Amino acid sequence: MDQQLYSLYVKKLDGFTVFRSLTQTPLMQELKALLCSVSQQQPDVSRYSAFVSVLFETDPNFSTALRTLVLENENPYLYAAAANKPVSSCIADAAKQELAFLSTLSSLTSAAIKACFDADIAAFLPDWETTPFDFTSLYETHLTEVPTKGYGIYAKYHTFTYGEDGLQPIKHPDPQQLSQLTGYERERGIVLRNTEALLQNGTPSNLLLYGDAGTGKSSTIKAVANALKDQGLRLIEVKKNQLYHLPQLLEMISENPLKFIIFIDDLSFTGNDEHFASLKATLEGSVAACASNTVIYATSNRRHLVKETLSERDGDELHTNDTLQELMSLSARFGMTITFLKPNKDEYLSIVSHLAEEYGLDMPQEELFIKAEAFAIRQNGRSPRTAKHFVQTQLAGL
Repeated sequence: MDQQLYSLYVKKLDGFTVFRSLTQTPLMQELKALLCSVSQQQPDVSRYSAFVSVLFETDPNFSTALRTLVLENENPYLYAAAANKPVSSCIADAAKQELAFLSTLSSLTSAAIKACFDADIAAFLPDWETTPFDFTSLYETHLTEVPTKGYGIYAKYHTFTYGEDGLQPIKHPDPQQLSQLTGYERERGIVLRNTEALLQNGTPSNLLLYGDAGTGKSSTIKAVANALKDQGLRLIEVKKNQLYHLPQLLEMISENPLKFIIFIDDLSFTGNDEHFASLKATLEGSVAACASNTVIYATSNRRHLVKETLSERDGDELHTNDTLQELMSLSARFGMTITFLKPNKDEYLSIVSHLAEEYGLDMPQEELFIKAEAFAIRQNGRSPRTAKHFVQTQLAGL
């Protein structure tokens, strides 16, 4: 009887359509091979151990490991539901059938499989845990949470890069928090409010964060992304030399229910840079408009983003003014420019004091300020970055 049941399990796995890719995962491939061996009354010890080995790499509980695979799976049913599109009754019925079977499969115990082996072998083989789930109700809940928790790779990670190899998750992103930043409250508040408008389906602007080096432009964007990730925000960093990928990236995420910041750090161009036109068209003017769930945030130390020399101004260009207007047009296409200037002495020392408290640097304030000022003179002047480096060097005893 067990052999017939396991044979039916194998046939149902072969018949998956909506969750077809689920059956191609290593865990399910090993499970299928194990079920095949016991259904043919030829229980294979190596198949059993191979399945348990893959299972133990993720979770010793088979039910929860299966639940993780199901909730991370991307499929036509999920895509349609997440985009608020009508779901074909054929697809919906197939999904319900497969989810019902997965509920049954999640109850599969090691004891039931080991009963197919000789007693001496069964006693040697390891067990796995089970916690039966109702996958139908689990998946219904999952679909309602997609706008904030995402699906697939977007549910597992919240920071990404995009380039030649497509979308790649950053497994250990910068943990920068808003509470760790001090000074620039007005500037940071604009970025935060603009991003909240994106999450609330308002009318956010693309932002250019311009200013002196080390003033916290990039840290502000990363801190805002970290603060709002649980509300459905994801950050995708694109390098300057990858900007020609922007149209396909925007197309890829256009129907995703999550919200995205396209982050371009330290942006600047030469006058004949081929990537200049790519970004300019994406910001405004291309037939492939920026998706409503996306904003572009860029940082730069250059107000007009383009490196320009006096010799270029005095060159042989007939319509010099037109050329200058073109060079300045890119920064003008950002909805708002936020300026981060180097702090004055009082602002700098306030940042030092805040960081010293945060990092646990115990030093009399007068000594702290004198050393911080001396450090700024030796380095690149006053800035939040200089303040952070100063505190870190003091903690290290340098």
